[in-house]
Amino acid sequence: MMIKMLTKRACSQFDVTIFQTPRFRERKGYKEVYRFTIPATNREHCLQETFSIFNVTDRIPTNYEGRFLATGDIIFIDEGRGGQYYYQLKPGGWFPINRIIIR
Repeated sequence: MMIKMLTKRACSQFDVTIFQTPRFRERKGYKEVYRFTIPATNREHCLQETFSIFNVTDRIPTNYEGRFLATGDIIFIDEGRGGQYYYQLKPGGWFPINRIIIR
């Protein structure tokens, strides 16, 4: 038990913002649909947790007004001093992107 506690990675709070277009598969017009914080060990874990929360009906927050996460949606992760990162869901997973795509 003690070894497990010592080797366990610390979770950090990630500030996450979800951007979606008004209609599925559009390439322009991204708007912020939801912002929240999520505990995760790293950015990859944060992306996995976000996807699992917003694609399982029972886990979606009641005040969420967007649709299920799908190809083309963008997630912004703000780590404060650690940097700001944008990821877009594409076939094959999450890929880092430039902020210019959101405009």
